[in-house]
Amino acid sequence: MRIVIKIGTSTLAYPNGRLNIRRAEQICRTVADIANAGNDVVIVSSGAIGMGVGKLSLGGRPDDIATKQAAAAVGQCELMYTYDRLFGQYNRTVGQILLTSSDFRHADRHANFRNTVDRLLELGTVPVVNENDTVATDEIKFGDNDTLSALVATSIGAELLVILSDVSGLYTSDPRRDPNAKLIPRIDRINDSIYALAGGTTGLGTGGMKTKLGAADICLRAGCECVIASGHDPSVLYGIIAGEDVTCTRFVPSAERNREND
Repeated sequence: MRIVIKIGTSTLAYPNGRLNIRRAEQICRTVADIANAGNDVVIVSSGAIGMGVGKLSLGGRPDDIATKQAAAAVGQCELMYTYDRLFGQYNRTVGQILLTSSDFRHADRHANFRNTVDRLLELGTVPVVNENDTVATDEIKFGDNDTLSALVATSIGAELLVILSDVSGLYTSDPRRDPNAKLIPRIDRINDSIYALAGGTTGLGTGGMKTKLGAADICLRAGCECVIASGHDPSVLYGIIAGEDVTCTRFVPSAERNREND
């Protein structure tokens, strides 16, 4: 399979922005093992600004663009150093790709991106994609890596996008406030009633359930399966890829939509 795994800030770092070392080690070990099994794996990783906040001891996510860009510049170095070191333990090389929205709007740059990913995968590399937050002010202000991960997945012909977050999937209501909230295990079409279940943004991240649903919608329209799952136990990736009944929400393209795409 060709798989894109989006790793959210809340999965990779503690609320203070410092790296969650044990979680990062588990993620890299699991992804390396999945790649060893013959899968093509691309990571879309949040965390640059959050880790920069921790590295610079800012105490919280900044509000002004200049400080966000400074935090991103520092945090991106820390982020890639971490991935390079941890994947290196399992004989996997990583390659960094920083994108802006214009890279998807311009045909030549879009093609170059796809060709680069294809070649990196052929060379046995794990591409790590992130938004270029240090220069693209509109991406910092309006962008999110949930949408980016869906655009990456559909651009490179991935069969599966897994969004690892601080929640196990889409619930009938906010499980942190409603003890009777129930996980919705499978969705094949996103409409207004599904969007109405989304909450807001919390912590160091920029997204929320609404952006994840938007990403799932992009995937469904392209015939790509999308899964939202908790990143607290990265081993859940094994069950997701195997199609097992694990705790998550699967957004599965309908047979009718697959025929339309064909």
